[in-house]
Amino acid sequence: MTEATQRTSDSGVSIWLDDLSRSRIESGSLQDLIANKNVVGVTTNPSIFQKALHEVGPYDPQLKELGKVDVETAVRELTTTDVRNATDIFREVAEKSDFVDGRVSIEVDPRLAHETEATEKQAEELWAKVNRPNAMIKIPATLEGLPAITATLAKGISVNVTLIFSLERYEQVIDAYIEGIGQADANGHDLKHIGSVASFFVSRVDTAVDKLLEANGSDEAKALEGKAAVANARLAYELFENKFANDPRWAALEAKGAKKQRPLWASTGTKNAAYSDCKYVDELVAPFVVNTMPEKTLNALADHGNGAPSIKGTYEESHAIMNKLADLGINIKDVTDKLEADGVAAFIKSWDTVLADVQAGIDRVNG
Repeated sequence: MTEATQRTSDSGVSIWLDDLSRSRIESGSLQDLIANKNVVGVTTNPSIFQKALHEVGPYDPQLKELGKVDVETAVRELTTTDVRNATDIFREVAEKSDFVDGRVSIEVDPRLAHETEATEKQAEELWAKVNRPNAMIKIPATLEGLPAITATLAKGISVNVTLIFSLERYEQVIDAYIEGIGQADANGHDLKHIGSVASFFVSRVDTAVDKLLEANGSDEAKALEGKAAVANARLAYELFENKFANDPRWAALEAKGAKKQRPLWASTGTKNAAYSDCKYVDELVAPFVVNTMPEKTLNALADHGNGAPSIKGTYEESHAIMNKLADLGINIKDVTDKLEADGVAAFIKSWDTVLADVQAGIDRVNG
């Protein structure tokens, strides 16, 4: 293990990889990251599968085996096979952590982001298809996604809630989680094995807010560049601490073996070259969090990251930053609402490319 990744893990952060592909699984790369860089989980999304399925070669044998199936079926078979194989690689990690870690996430079709019942149905289908206890089904935190999150958890299915940008929506996600676990308990499910994370997106907030600050052009605005995303995430952690410490519904469920829904920092690759390439890892270190990183960020952390605790004692400063942004006329809700809409749209675009690439693969292998 590298010193920095070990230090990050010792500080309470679960390091997950934000990437998966057939070639990564078959080459041994995934096992190597587990062994040498403290990686204890994997997340996927439509953009990650777009990159993976664009590769000509690794998926051809399975496509040939599938024959002339429809493209939706082929995509489902390819992606769930990768996730199933990855969960098997992480099975020992899962068992050693009592299924807190060792998780591999697969996302429902992003075109269903605003369809509650269809999301719930596909989440159940994906869970059954992967058929591994350390899988997680990703459901977006749209307003229509919230009841689907509750309904999916109520069936005993582990959920990774994705595309969270605002504190308001995050609180709704926690409420949806607690309600879902309560229903799972009423339905007779073993709460100890239901896992959940709330994926709070980070760097995209700075990308959006920094543009507004640059447009403002004042010294006050300049001083706030690169601070909104970390402040927003740190306040999400404050909310996590407060909600799970003070909600009486949760105390009763925890006594029955339920596990807290952990905050997961997503979108942690640095997009602005002026900022540290470990910024969205090193500045968000605290117990009970997950940080899912692209490999480039993971390598940067391993090479020169800090990994020391960095959230405790920052809440007052973080509130002050958000207040200063408001004083400059920046409406953070408008920013996060647009980021959510843009995030859904970007994933749909990626999914459309996945379908096109896989169709091309079907045509290619079937001559």
